Amino acid sequence: MAEAPTYPAPANPVPARRRRPVGLRVLRGHLWLVYAFLYVPIAVLVLLSFNRAGLPTAWGGFSVHWYGELAANTAIQRAALNTLIVAVSSTLIASLLGTLLALAVERRQRRSGLLDAVLFAPMIIPDIILAIALLSFFTLMRVTLGLHTIVIAHVVFNIAFVCAVVRTRLKHFDYAIVEASIDLGAGEFTTFRRVTLPAIFPGVLAAALLAFTLSVDEFIIAFFTAGAGQSSTTLPMQIFSMIRFGVTPEINALATIVMLVSFTVLFTAQRMNRGVIGADA
Repeated sequence: MAEAPTYPAPANPVPARRRRPVGLRVLRGHLWLVYAFLYVPIAVLVLLSFNRAGLPTAWGGFSVHWYGELAANTAIQRAALNTLIVAVSSTLIASLLGTLLALAVERRQRRSGLLDAVLFAPMIIPDIILAIALLSFFTLMRVTLGLHTIVIAHVVFNIAFVCAVVRTRLKHFDYAIVEASIDLGAGEFTTFRRVTLPAIFPGVLAAALLAFTLSVDEFIIAFFTAGAGQSSTTLPMQIFSMIRFGVTPEINALATIVMLVSFTVLFTAQRMNRGVIGADA
């Protein structure tokens, strides 16, 4: 029986060109449109913050003049200091209370969907409703409004976010090491300080960074719970009072700085939380 003839393969075979499905190309185009819708306005804001001209509709050349104006504006400096005080104070308190709450919830033998709903209610309730409720509470208790009431209000809604992030960390936590520490004679506080806290600290830090970002950006709740005068005005409130007279490059510069700080802190928190979960997977 004669063998079938064989032919040598070409030296440089030309690969067949694969055509992408139409649906994939449509989805990819839709993705780029979403990115453009989200980030083009932000890019325009940042670009206009370097506009030499005072009008937002005309480009007058590149300049950092408006950032210098921010540095000389005492009202903005006071608002920035108030924002920093509120953000740091509320973050520390919310991180402590939210972490303890997460530990208590995760150690419960019986889980309840109602308990989860109560814990996460501040994350679901619209800010305007929560702001009105807090204002009504402070008025009923005859509490004078000021920076302290803003801190309390920020703690209320930040606890839920801290608790959610720390509970995610605790789901990967091995409680056997806690029992082993107690069996070896360590007290509960010593076990928490030397075993539990170091193990969950990256998650706690990520939750604290998220709480700090939310506190810096919050406007509605701060607006309702702040007192009268510049002594309790935060940066979002200052931007709101300035923008009522029109958008200027100075406002764009201020918004750029706030946005840059928020993005940096939030990105760091996400990277840390992702790294913690990936390390335990």
